[in-house]
Amino acid sequence: MTKVNLDQGQGRKKVGRSVLLGAAFLMATSAIGPGFLTQTTVFTQQLGASFAFVILVSLILDVFAQMNVWRIIAVSGMRGQEIANKVLPGLGIVLAIMIVIGGLAFNIGNVAGAGLGLNAMLGLDPITGAVISAIFAIFIFLVKEAGKAMDKVAQAAGFIMILLMMYVAFTTSPPVGDALANTFTPEKLDILSIVTLVGGTVGGYIVFAGGHRLLDAGVKGIESLPDVTKSSVTGIAATGIMRVALFLAVLGVVHQGLAIDPANPPASVFKLAAGEIGYRMFGVIMWAAAITSVVGAAYTSVSFIRSFHPLIEKYHNWVIIAFIVVSTITFAFVGKPVKILVLVGAINAIILPLALGTLLIAAYKKDVVGNYKHPMWLTIPGIFVVVVMAVLSVRTLIIELPKLFS
Repeated sequence: MTKVNLDQGQGRKKVGRSVLLGAAFLMATSAIGPGFLTQTTVFTQQLGASFAFVILVSLILDVFAQMNVWRIIAVSGMRGQEIANKVLPGLGIVLAIMIVIGGLAFNIGNVAGAGLGLNAMLGLDPITGAVISAIFAIFIFLVKEAGKAMDKVAQAAGFIMILLMMYVAFTTSPPVGDALANTFTPEKLDILSIVTLVGGTVGGYIVFAGGHRLLDAGVKGIESLPDVTKSSVTGIAATGIMRVALFLAVLGVVHQGLAIDPANPPASVFKLAAGEIGYRMFGVIMWAAAITSVVGAAYTSVSFIRSFHPLIEKYHNWVIIAFIVVSTITFAFVGKPVKILVLVGAINAIILPLALGTLLIAAYKKDVVGNYKHPMWLTIPGIFVVVVMAVLSVRTLIIELPKLFS
C-alpha cells in the first residue's frame, strides 16, 4: 500500500485521525500557554465555584468562533490573509502584520515559560532551559515531515497536560457539586473574565492555528467540512477539559482554605495539592504548555506571510526557525519587554473581531466560497462574538494604551 504524504495535500480521501487530532491539539495547546495557567488560577481564586459559569460561556463563544473560521478557511482553500485580501485589498497584509508582531512578542513569553518549566521540573537555570526548549522546537521543523512531527508533539503534550491536571484535580477533592450548581446559576458574574478567556483561547493567531494546519495537510473543500468540524470541536473540547481540570484543582485548594502564593499562583496550587512531586508536575505542565505555544505561535504566524513571496513559501520552515531564534535571543539578552507585551496585548485584542468579522463577510462572497451556503446558525452567533469582542477590545485599547505613557 502506497503511503500518502499528508503535508503535500492529497485531498480528503487520506485524511486520517492523526491529522485531525494534530490540528485540534495544535490549536488547543497554542491556547494553553503559560498565561493560561495563571489566568485560570487567579480567576478561580476571585470567583470560586462561579468560575464554572465563565468557563461554560467562554467555551460556547470559542466553539462558534473556531467553527466559523475553520469552516470558511476549508471551503475557500485559502489562508486567513488571502481571504482578507479578497474582502478588501490590503486588509490581509494588515492582518498578517498584526498577527506576526503579536505572535513574535508573545513568543518571548512562551520561551520564558518553557525556561521556567524546566526550572521547576529539573532545577535548570531559566535562560538555559529556554535555550534548550528552543532547540527542541527548532528540531521539529528540521525533520523531513515537520507537519507530522508537530502534530505528534502537540498530541503528546496535550494528553500529558490533561492527565496531570486531572490527577491534581482529584487530589484536592474539590466541591464538584458547588461547581455544577454554579455552572448554570452563578453566585458571582464577571464579564471581563469571560472576555479574557475568549481572547486567550481564540485571540490573535490561535483562531487560525488549526485551520491553517488542516489546509497545509490538504484538508479543504466542501466535502471536508465534517472532518473540519470534528477537528475544531475536538480542539475546543481539549482546551475545555484542561481548563476544567485546572479550575477544579484550584477550587479544591481554595475550598480547603490554603493560601496560594501570589508570586506564582499555579505553581503554588500544584505544590499545595501534591507537595514536591506536585511542583515537579507543574514544571512538566508549564513546559508542555509553553513549548507547544512556541511551536504554534511560530508556525501560525509564519503561515500568514508564506503567500507574500515565493522564497518565503519555499523556505517557510527556515523562516519559522528564525522566528523561534529571534524570540529566544530577545528573552535571553533583553528579557520580556513589558511595555511591548502590553501594547501588543492591546493590539491582539482586536484581532479576533477583525479576523472573524472579515471571514464572515467572505463566507457570502462567491469569489471566495463559490456556491457554498454558510449556515445562519453559525453566522448569527459569529456576529455576536464579533460585536461583543469588538466593544470590549476598544475598551482594552483605551485602558491599556495610556498606561504605557503614564
